[in-house]
Amino acid sequence: MKSLLNFLKNWTLPAAIATGIVVYSIFFWVPALDAVGERLEGVFDTILPLFMGMILFTTFCRVDFHRMRLHRWHVWVTVAQVLLVAITAAVILGYRLTGRALIGMEGVLTCIIGPGAAAAAVVTSKLGGNLESMTTYTFLSNFVTALLVPLIFPLIDPDVTMTFWKSFLLILYKVCLVLVLPMVAAYVVKHWMHRLHRLILGIEDLSFYMWGISLSIVTGVTVKNIVHADTTWSFLLTLAVLAAVLCMMQFAVGRYIGHFFDATIESGQGLGQKNTAFAIWIAYTYLNPLSSVGPGCYILWQNAVNSLELWHRRKKAANPVNNPVKS
Repeated sequence: MKSLLNFLKNWTLPAAIATGIVVYSIFFWVPALDAVGERLEGVFDTILPLFMGMILFTTFCRVDFHRMRLHRWHVWVTVAQVLLVAITAAVILGYRLTGRALIGMEGVLTCIIGPGAAAAAVVTSKLGGNLESMTTYTFLSNFVTALLVPLIFPLIDPDVTMTFWKSFLLILYKVCLVLVLPMVAAYVVKHWMHRLHRLILGIEDLSFYMWGISLSIVTGVTVKNIVHADTTWSFLLTLAVLAAVLCMMQFAVGRYIGHFFDATIESGQGLGQKNTAFAIWIAYTYLNPLSSVGPGCYILWQNAVNSLELWHRRKKAANPVNNPVKS
């Protein structure tokens, strides 16, 4: 039992992904569970946003709000994101893509234009990065996405009729629900509810393990969407490969930018780890719904990268003489 617990502790993210796949597969292959699955789907749709809010709340309880400020890597990672968005949009418009080619590039675009993941701060902290710097970037990237989406999407999809300000305010509203409310709650608890604050801080890696649970739910939903996608398996495989290449590229570019500012961990997570739930939402809202398979696959790839990073971190920590852990 102890060895099993240690395994789950060290490999929380892969175990969460595997759990999500296995549980969905059981419901998929056992018709008697169809009614239960339909009820659980509604439950998960309701609790998942609340659960993500709790994850951020417990994370923000550890943030020193006085240390939250803009850093130079924030600027350059944002510039990289904007350039990648512009290049992707230029390819779509320049080649006048249609059909599956357009859907594939829309999937790529949503994976790029999506903001930094709310859980990026959780993983960054586990990797030994700067929690406050990552939290600041999370807010910045969500604001940038709120600006880019209503500017870019009407250009590539003429059917997008939502005005700039309506789209901008809609995205900001979602950002406030997901990010601002948990931060305000954490600020209140940290400054005026000291006993509760100490209790939360006393539970080691609470937000990380909560993220593992939510990842199981998100993985199950992602696999369901992929299985029920109205297209061929060869095209789904193409979308999955595109998401994998894009994931590796964004992590690599982010880490390259970060090494100039002694922020390799933060910059890599900032550009590479995306809020894929948000990316899926904007794909369904503004583009061809099938393009949501791209960010759906991206969540699996980015958590595979996170798992490797955490494994490498543990390996270096276990050999401090031969492999000193760098900040």
